[in-house]
Amino acid sequence: DVVILGGDLVDEGSDIEYAVARELLSEITQPVLVIPGNHDEREAFRRCFADQAHLPRSGPLHFAVDHYGPVRIIGLDISVPGEHHGDIDDQTLSWLEQTLEQDPHRPTMIMMHQPPFASGIPYIDEYWCEWGDRLANLVSRFSALERIVCGHIHRFMQLRFGGTLLCTCPSTTTAIALRLLPSAEPASFIEPPAMLLHQWHECTGLITHLVPIGAFPGPFPFA
Repeated sequence: DVVILGGDLVDEGSDIEYAVARELLSEITQPVLVIPGNHDEREAFRRCFADQAHLPRSGPLHFAVDHYGPVRIIGLDISVPGEHHGDIDDQTLSWLEQTLEQDPHRPTMIMMHQPPFASGIPYIDEYWCEWGDRLANLVSRFSALERIVCGHIHRFMQLRFGGTLLCTCPSTTTAIALRLLPSAEPASFIEPPAMLLHQWHECTGLITHLVPIGAFPGPFPFA
């Protein structure tokens, strides 16, 4: 098992915040993989997770790991310092292409923060991942890509993208309001937190479960 955190581990990107985050994460017994989001500060993030040998010591924090089971996990750092949107720039696209080509038939999951599509929530789509069409064109060449998973939206969504499935993670904190009218004002709700559980099956591939987090009544036996 491995825990993947999709960015925005802190709010302001300070070393003090990362120290608190690291203390909280120390309670997790499984390996933890992390990528930065728009609220993270890249160099402070790098210092916080300097013990993660797969993270590069300079530049964007892209990584690929293949020792946690049959599924290769690729993390893309699409953050733009000082901005809230993401970007698939030439360097990122080239790195991803080379990484996928190293083992093109290996089942793979890509994790990135901002989604490369318009969600329909107007105040979120102001800060999406730019040049998502370039990403779609690239990943469409690799049939072993099982899933692209994004954060940022604080809601679960799923769609076809570049010949594979793309889903966004629900929030473990507040949820972005599902308001789809162009005139909608930004808002959030205290909804039950949730996570995604991805389970690999040899016969079916990757199955993704939406799992609410909390103490709920039950279990109740079937009648």
